Amino acid sequence: MTIETQLPAEGNVGGHVFDVDSRTGFMPPKPPIPRLPAMWEDWESMLDLAIAAKLKCGDQVGLTPEDAANSETWRAQARKMPVLPVNSALTSCPILLRRAHLVLTFLLHFYVQTLPIDAPILIPRSISIPVLRVSQQLDIPPLLTFSDTVLYNWEFKSPPITPDAGEEAPALDNLRSQALFSGLVDEEEFYLCSARIELRGVEALELMRQTMDEMFVGDEIAVRRISGYLQTMVGVINELKTLLLDVRKQCDPERYYSLVRPWFRGQDSDLKKRKWVFEGVKEEEDLVEPTELSGPSAGQSSIVHVLDVFLGVDHQSKTPDKPSFMSRMLTYMPRNHRLFLKHLSANPRPLRPFVVSTQDQELLECYNKAVLALKEFRDAHMIIATLYIIGPARRAARALAAKDAEIDSGHEPTPPGKDREPLKGTGGTDLVKFLKDTRNRTGATMIPSST
Repeated sequence: MTIETQLPAEGNVGGHVFDVDSRTGFMPPKPPIPRLPAMWEDWESMLDLAIAAKLKCGDQVGLTPEDAANSETWRAQARKMPVLPVNSALTSCPILLRRAHLVLTFLLHFYVQTLPIDAPILIPRSISIPVLRVSQQLDIPPLLTFSDTVLYNWEFKSPPITPDAGEEAPALDNLRSQALFSGLVDEEEFYLCSARIELRGVEALELMRQTMDEMFVGDEIAVRRISGYLQTMVGVINELKTLLLDVRKQCDPERYYSLVRPWFRGQDSDLKKRKWVFEGVKEEEDLVEPTELSGPSAGQSSIVHVLDVFLGVDHQSKTPDKPSFMSRMLTYMPRNHRLFLKHLSANPRPLRPFVVSTQDQELLECYNKAVLALKEFRDAHMIIATLYIIGPARRAARALAAKDAEIDSGHEPTPPGKDREPLKGTGGTDLVKFLKDTRNRTGATMIPSST
């Protein structure tokens, strides 16, 4: 079953065209396949080996010579792996392509992040060529994305009682991740937190559809109904905020910062600003050097973008030739989800101008409450970012400064933040500035009351 309600002259709001399901939203209605067919078993086997070897990032504190040797042994095996074909058997099946992208990008990040911190990054042909080809088919960048870690990386803890009924969304407490870098529950909880938000956000999609139906009618009864839908929307967004904050229950900030987050880094978050070189790309006429290489980010979540578009939050860049971070993150979403957002953005009857035009005080108040709820969701995101990234980063900087002072006692330690680059998110942006700007733009969307 899919969201396929027809709007006069506008087409459908969701549905199979956009891969938006009425039960699971932007997540697939059934668990993604757990393994590729035998033809691509070498990829799956290499991923199994990496996970079983408990590989560690090349810059992890306390990395031993044994750890480094363990990683190099695995990388040597990866380099010897044959360049498996990305043929029509793979490219004609979206389900296989998505699994291939997940496996190959996990292999890519295992390879890159286990390298010594000063080593050049040359991604072997066995990984580079297939990941570029698969990514080309999916029209997404050739590295780990939110869709790889969340949307297509889940399965049931236990089989649902009525697996073929097809009438209910997966229970939020009956999910687990298929692939992890660290094997830690902290990493899994980080992914599942986002998965639960995606699933709970499905009700918001239905409220949007109902609202758009009523806006087409536009009479007094429709205005009353829209007010009711927006009141319900406030409750949904508040629940999304609660789910976001619940990540604290099983994800430890220090373990996340030091043992999980480093695996996500893309080229633009590399500590040494190293360029990722994809071996063999110049020899393939139909492949090009990738330019978008930011790691997975919550900014790649379609449900959050949908709420922004629906409520009229403007994240457009003020610099004409430089796209905003939120606009750039669209590139990392599954193609059909991008099409859905484009379709929603092209709606000739946007909600915010409709609310202004009605001059209805109740509707205005309900709309502003929904925008405020979204702002508070972003406030919660800042709390999580401070707890899991900003705080640990500052503590790590203080520890480094103290260590520097011990080594060279003739110099004062560098205070945290001084002469250091701004802290970057996994999406490659200045994290603190981005979060504050996004929250402020959301708050600025509220409509001033005329009374």
